[in-house]
Amino acid sequence: MTSPAERALLLRIARDAIAAHVADAPVPVPGASGVLARPGGAFVTLHHHGDLRGCIGHIEPTAPLGTVVTRCAVAACSADPRFPPVTPAELEQIEIEISLLGPLEPITGPQEIEIGAHGLVVERGWQRGLLLPQVAIEWKWDAEAFLAQTCHKAGLPRDAWRHGATVWRFEAEVFSER
Repeated sequence: MTSPAERALLLRIARDAIAAHVADAPVPVPGASGVLARPGGAFVTLHHHGDLRGCIGHIEPTAPLGTVVTRCAVAACSADPRFPPVTPAELEQIEIEISLLGPLEPITGPQEIEIGAHGLVVERGWQRGLLLPQVAIEWKWDAEAFLAQTCHKAGLPRDAWRHGATVWRFEAEVFSER
């Protein structure tokens, strides 16, 4: 778990990276000490007046959190294929949410999923999909629906978890500017 000060620091780093990118300025490079140096996976989610405006993440803990959060923040505001890039006019109204991912644990089915506590990753071949823990709550899905939707996000049949897809669960520490 991160402290309130560490959460505030990560949110500030994400906001500074987005503001610099939107202004076409150099993106600040965060220091590499404390929580910023810890390897981790993370997702940065952007909301505009409560609606999703971008969400990009890095699953594997292969880079320091300061780097991951910076890169994901820039990508969420500019490279999510579902949305146009964030404009300078929108910046003040964008709310940032960060999900710090815990380790992936392989599972075999819905009986091993706790709604609200677990996010999911489904993979078969080169196809992979991830849904964060808060998505199942937002859509009021049970564990089987959550699993089916994660398969769908991977571009797989909704029952692919029964037919050779690999499934992992993970916990996430989720916090926002709210």
